[in-house]
Amino acid sequence: MQTQMNSPQTQSKTQFQDSSRQVRIAYFIMIHHKPDVFRAMFEKIYTRDQFYLIHIDRKAKEEVTEEIQLYLMQYANVFILESMNIVPGGFSMIQAELNAMEYLLNVNKDWDYFINLSGEDYPLKSQNIIRQFLTANNGRNYLFYYDQKFYRPDTLKRIQNHFTELTHKISSLIYKREFMNGVIPYIGGKWFMFTRETCTFLVNNKRVMDFEDYYLHTLLPAESFFQTVLMNTVFKDIIVNDDKRASIEISFFNKNQYPNQLIESLKSSNQLFIRKVNDKTDESILQYINESFLVPLKEIDEVERELKREDRDNNWS
Repeated sequence: MQTQMNSPQTQSKTQFQDSSRQVRIAYFIMIHHKPDVFRAMFEKIYTRDQFYLIHIDRKAKEEVTEEIQLYLMQYANVFILESMNIVPGGFSMIQAELNAMEYLLNVNKDWDYFINLSGEDYPLKSQNIIRQFLTANNGRNYLFYYDQKFYRPDTLKRIQNHFTELTHKISSLIYKREFMNGVIPYIGGKWFMFTRETCTFLVNNKRVMDFEDYYLHTLLPAESFFQTVLMNTVFKDIIVNDDKRASIEISFFNKNQYPNQLIESLKSSNQLFIRKVNDKTDESILQYINESFLVPLKEIDEVERELKREDRDNNWS
């Protein structure tokens, strides 16, 4: 079992120089309903030389599970992970992702990035463009994070109290406990793009097991586990504070203006995926996604943006 890691920053220098081929992606997609929405997304991200692991929630309707399984049988490079019962707010989502990393690491050694998606995500760019981006930035992890104590003190109860995941919910019987000694808690989002090296670290390193033991009994660990683990190890040096996801949010106050606002936001960013796409998505948003699918990404200096953000955050503190 691996207990020590070389600095990922050192290894990434070699990776940045080796751009002779495009990186390969291993996608992990979690589904529990809407197989038609999943199919539309899958057909946009599928290539024969990449890898796809699908998890169908154990709570999914039997006909949904059968429909998805039958559909995927035609693809030789698609695998189905053993089904788990994913409890909203519990550690089961993290466990499924760790299981997926381990599975894909064992299946093939030729992928470079692990990207998690839900069944209602959709790519904003073609696989060629996404792979070009990751090839140019090979060695960096993409994950949205905040210092939890400084920016989100309202959420500290999620990790300071002891929660228990039950079959279909989180137990209401909770009690306070001490947080992990010498660890700074972070919070962010559920979505990420990790290097293969990072996945190897997450599933094999003994230090990560200490985080697993603690976060097993927290609330909404999917928004904080990976952030806290990586930001408290040498991997913090290669994290870009961005998950490359846009999101379609339900707007109650400016429904008419919202589609145009979102489209303008997409034009000025270099996001790779968009969340919450379904049959109720505004037609103008879908049209923009379709028309811009093959348009190259807007060039943004990731390192310069990180330095500016750090300067801004230091001034606030």
